[in-house]
Amino acid sequence: MVAALGVNQAWLFSSVFALGAFLAALGGALQLPREAVTHDMDLRIIADAFVVVVVGGMGSVAGAFLAALLIGELSAFGIWVFPQITLVLTFLIMAVVLVVRPWGLLGKPELAAKTAHAPEPVLRPAGRGARLAAAAVVMALLLLPAAVGSYAQFLLIEIFCLALFATSLHFIMGPGGMVSFGHAAYFGLGAYGAGLAVKHLAVPMSVALAMAPAVALAGALLFGWFCVRLSGVYLAMLSLAFAQIVYAVVFQWYDFTGGDNGLVGIWPAPWASRTIVYYYLALALNLGALLLLRRFVFAPFGMTLRACRDAPLRADAIGIDIRTHQWLAFAIAGTFAGLSGGILAFLKGTIDPTWLAIPQSIEGLVMVLLGGVQTLVGPIVGAAAYHGLEIEFATITRYWPLVLGAIIVVLVLAFPQGIVGFAQACLERRGTARAS
Repeated sequence: MVAALGVNQAWLFSSVFALGAFLAALGGALQLPREAVTHDMDLRIIADAFVVVVVGGMGSVAGAFLAALLIGELSAFGIWVFPQITLVLTFLIMAVVLVVRPWGLLGKPELAAKTAHAPEPVLRPAGRGARLAAAAVVMALLLLPAAVGSYAQFLLIEIFCLALFATSLHFIMGPGGMVSFGHAAYFGLGAYGAGLAVKHLAVPMSVALAMAPAVALAGALLFGWFCVRLSGVYLAMLSLAFAQIVYAVVFQWYDFTGGDNGLVGIWPAPWASRTIVYYYLALALNLGALLLLRRFVFAPFGMTLRACRDAPLRADAIGIDIRTHQWLAFAIAGTFAGLSGGILAFLKGTIDPTWLAIPQSIEGLVMVLLGGVQTLVGPIVGAAAYHGLEIEFATITRYWPLVLGAIIVVLVLAFPQGIVGFAQACLERRGTARAS
C-alpha cells in the first residue's frame, strides 16, 4: 500500500526511526535531574520501554501512556510496601497482564496471517561433503588437547557449552518460529540445579549433571505453558518476564542460592579434575546433545513444528495441536540449555545470578543471528565466532566491548543471512554456475 501511494519506504522508515530516536533522547535528557548517567542505563531503560509498550498494547499510544502510569504508580507503591520485590515488580506486572490479556491493555489481537513465519528453504540432511567436514572437525577437536595447554582447553569447553546454549535457542527460533528474550533462565536453572545439588545435597558430579537438565526442563514446562499462548513480541516479552522473575529470586534468596554472591566450590569429581579429562567429557556431552537436537529437527516432530511455524491455519485445519508442539519445543530447548549451564558450572567452579540475566539471553540471540537463523550449523559457528572475538579483544584493549560491537555490526551488515547462511548461498551460486 505504501508503494502504491508513491511513498519511498526507505525514507518513511528512516523518518520514523529518526523521530523515535529524537523522542528517546529527549526522554533521557529530561530524566537527568532525577538519575545519574551510568554505563548500563541503556539496557535498563530499553527493558522498561519494552515492558511499557507490550503491557499497553502494540500500536496503541494511549495504551503505552496507561501502562507507564500504571507501572510507575505500582512501582512506587511496591517500594513503600514490598521493597523485596522492587527488582522484579515491573516484570511481574507484565506477566500478569499478558497472561490475562495476551495483547496488552488496549492492544488488539494479532491476525493469524501476521503470526505466520516467512517460508524458508527446505532443510535437507547433510550431504557427503558436509559429513566429511563435520567428521574432520570432530577429529581435530579430539586431537587438539595434545597440542594446546589447559587455558586453550578451558576456552574450548566454554565454546562447546555456548554452542549448545545457542543451538537450543535456535531450536525454538528456527524450526519453532518463536523468539525468546529469556532463554538464559533455563541456562541458569541448569547451572543452579547442578550447583545447589552439590552444595545442599552433596551429590556426586554425575548426579548433579543429570539434575541440571531436569531442573531446566521443569522451568521450561512451567513457563512455556504460558508463553506458547502468545505470539510475536508478546511471547518474547513474556519469556523475558519469567526469566527476570527467576533472576530476582536467585539474586535475593541468600540462604539457599547465595544471593548476589552466587555459589562457589562447584568443582568436578576427582576423576575429572584435570582439564584435559573434563575437556573430553564436555566434548562428549555437548556433541551428543547437538546431534540429538539435530535429530529432533529432522524427526516427524520437527517437521510438524515447522508446519506450525509456516502455516498455522493449515496445521490447525488438519488437526495438529499447535500449542502442544510449541510447548514441547520449549521443553526440549530448555532441557538442553540447562545441560549446557550445568557443564559450564563445573568448569567455572562458581555460579552467579548474571547467568540468568538479560545480557546472557541477548548473547544467545546474537550468536544465533551471527551464525544464521536459517541454518543448523549457524548457532555453533556464531557461538565460536562471538566468544572467540570476545576473548581476543578483551586481552588486547580495555575498550573491547566497543570493538566487539562494531565488528558484530559489520558482520551483520555484510552477512545478513549469517556467516553460515552467506557461505551456503555462495556454494549454491557456485554449484549453479558449474551446472550451467
